[in-house]
Amino acid sequence: MRPARVLAHRGLWEGTADAPNSPGALRAALAAGFGLETDVRDGGGTLVVSHDPPRGGEPTLADVFLGMPAGGGPLAVNVKADGIAPALAAALADVPRPWFAFDMSVPETVRYAALGLPYLTRHSDVEPEPVLLAGARGVWLDAFRSDWFGPAEVLRHADAGRLVVVVSPELHGRDPRPLADALLATDGLDEREVLVCTDRPAVWGAGPGAVPGDVPGDVPGVVPGAGVPAGSAVVP
Repeated sequence: MRPARVLAHRGLWEGTADAPNSPGALRAALAAGFGLETDVRDGGGTLVVSHDPPRGGEPTLADVFLGMPAGGGPLAVNVKADGIAPALAAALADVPRPWFAFDMSVPETVRYAALGLPYLTRHSDVEPEPVLLAGARGVWLDAFRSDWFGPAEVLRHADAGRLVVVVSPELHGRDPRPLADALLATDGLDEREVLVCTDRPAVWGAGPGAVPGDVPGDVPGVVPGAGVPAGSAVVP
């Protein structure tokens, strides 16, 4: 799987001195050509990168993504606070990568849809009916309690014209290799918009220790800037 198809979960931090969501981890993922998943909150009127409620000192969204390299995979914004949609859209307007928001509350998802902002809706073992699917850019395909889906479910969504982000099972404390092996052996996967969010890119054939012959490349059908309107258990 090419690095641009991998969303590095809170950056590249495993096996390094960097903490998840730290500027070093996030920039390392971007520099390696990966896409990126990170958490954004309101920190006293400023957008900050933080999974948990901010206590002060968290990096700001502007600081982290200042000078972000173009190309590579998209930016997946795990929205951890209501009411930040306009500020988020403004902050990411000049980011040279496509982006989308996900994990908002249902009322907040309605607001993102009304504003025309790109969002993904979750499809999981506890959310069998994804909300606002018709207007979504795609689905965040998750499995909290068991590996309930496989290649057939991924292809069903992808063949309906949706971007599919597969949540790698290690984010919920399970071995990712069975699902990774099944998906990587699936014919036609590279021709569809399928990404994976993971802490372990090498399991998915990307980065150091990856399957030989895997090379960087952009995601088919995703154009930088396209996410800008007219622009567990570890908790993901």
